[in-house]
Amino acid sequence: MNLYEHTIIARQDTSPGEIKQLTDKYSSIIEKNNGEIVKTENWGLLNLSYLIKKNKKGSYIHFKFKGKGNVVSELEKNEAIDKKLLRYLTVRVKKFDLETNFFSKKDENEKKENLNN
Repeated sequence: MNLYEHTIIARQDTSPGEIKQLTDKYSSIIEKNNGEIVKTENWGLLNLSYLIKKNKKGSYIHFKFKGKGNVVSELEKNEAIDKKLLRYLTVRVKKFDLETNFFSKKDENEKKENLNN
């Protein structure tokens, strides 16, 4: 099985309930195609580098999963027709970094660093 990291950017006007539905929808697609979800992260509403379909911000959802190539093709086929999504990206990786949390608040990161020292 291959290891993948998959990120979805939803429209900025997507409600938290709809974000949960999107997460559940794409998680179930992964599982139906014999994939295994290792971790799901909701990165929240972040600024985009440039306007995408007249949106300045987007809600980011990140998946780390194991699966075969058919999982990725099935995911991207469904995402291409989803009107709530702005962009999606799948990257194959050699191993997962499960410890680093890039989008946590800075205070939490500083506390963890102080505990490690």
